[in-house]
Amino acid sequence: MNAVVTAENGVIGIDTVFTFRESGEFVSAEYSGGQVIQGYLVGVRTASVFSFRYCQFDSLGNLDGGESHCDIEVAGDGRIRIVERFEWASRPGGGENVLEEIR
Repeated sequence: MNAVVTAENGVIGIDTVFTFRESGEFVSAEYSGGQVIQGYLVGVRTASVFSFRYCQFDSLGNLDGGESHCDIEVAGDGRIRIVERFEWASRPGGGENVLEEIR
């Protein structure tokens, strides 16, 4: 997946690629690209909602983290879409990102 809409105070972008894994209710993802050197999501899935904690290291040398809650949707063309609402724990603010499955 990659981001198609990003928050102004976020770090991920169109060049950031996410690889998700799911086992039962446990969900994890690794991501990198653009400004993100390496990032990780760890959380759970309940029906069509993900709840995550995330941490990431960016190209400016920042190590940040926080939590997010995501709605899982299906786009009109059948691809999976995740609408993420996040809050930083390591700095002020939060926002919303939209990720879509890469074909």
